[in-house]
Amino acid sequence: MTSRTLSANSYYGKYAEELIETANYIATPGKGILAADESTGTIGKRLSSINVENVEVNRRTLRELLFTTPGALQYLSGVIFFEETLYQSTASGKPFVEVLQKAGVVPGIKVDKGTVDLAGTNGETTTQGLDGLAQRCQQYYKAGARFAKWRAVLKIGPSEPSALSIEQNAQGLARYAIICQENGLVPIVEPEILTDGSHDIHKCAAVTEKVVAAVYKALNDHHVLLEGTLLKPNMVTPGTDGPKVPPEVIAEHSVRAFQRTVPAAVPGIVFLSGGQSEEEATLNLNAINARKTQKPWTLSFSFGRALQQSTLKTWAGKAENLGAAQKAFLARCKANSEATLGKYAGGAGAGIATESLHVKDYKY
Repeated sequence: MTSRTLSANSYYGKYAEELIETANYIATPGKGILAADESTGTIGKRLSSINVENVEVNRRTLRELLFTTPGALQYLSGVIFFEETLYQSTASGKPFVEVLQKAGVVPGIKVDKGTVDLAGTNGETTTQGLDGLAQRCQQYYKAGARFAKWRAVLKIGPSEPSALSIEQNAQGLARYAIICQENGLVPIVEPEILTDGSHDIHKCAAVTEKVVAAVYKALNDHHVLLEGTLLKPNMVTPGTDGPKVPPEVIAEHSVRAFQRTVPAAVPGIVFLSGGQSEEEATLNLNAINARKTQKPWTLSFSFGRALQQSTLKTWAGKAENLGAAQKAFLARCKANSEATLGKYAGGAGAGIATESLHVKDYKY
């Protein structure tokens, strides 16, 4: 059993100060996270869309394209790796971990093992990966990772999310979080509510508040040090087939939902893009930060598809497109950096950047 020191109700073991420092650094205003943690199967689908074979060298080439884009890393404070990528190097032999560290970017790691059906529910899921997690965290820490991510997935339906789904996913996130902290990794807590459905924004707001409140109750019960965590939630939006609303309305409902549920002790909220187009995600993030109200946490991004789609399509697996692809990636990084400050004026999105990235029942 791992020894644990409690300061009041929270973990305060040997990594506590480091966890707090790392979480606050990742939450630096003007910076955000690149989620490059797609599983081998998911990145295979991305590569297939541009007719590129899903083999290790091509996966490495795509990640190297992103991590070595001139000027891009100044807009990032963290990058989430898939396990394979944590141990990969550039074509010239420099480990990706070192590339990021030299640029002042914190390496992170996806530690969950994907979702499985939650028996007794109508197609709801829970996330697996707790077995052996402590040992894996120790290995990842030695390899240079300093934060982790675990994705729980909930859906909105006639009777969903069920109380069982909310409870089980909150408990899973909390168990993951304390295991990470005891082994030196800042846990990013990700309770994603899928956008599938025709519900309006009010329904999403109500569900988001209920889910996030349950998550923080579980984190408290498990003695998680909130100052050494980050939250990665969905923005509060209508369902994909629901009535559309402008960014200012999304900002109003999103900020209010988290004001009601996320303690001020949490350094940062890093939004997932959830299938929004690149430009849509950036405009919504900008509206959230431009909103004049109390916001005790940094409000930033942890985008995967919404940072990479234009880059992927521009690259198309061809060496001669490398420069243009990196230019596209730099533009998205800069736009989202400006959005974290509420200073994005638009204009970085045209063509590919405005295409919806929604995938029903998204798995990665």
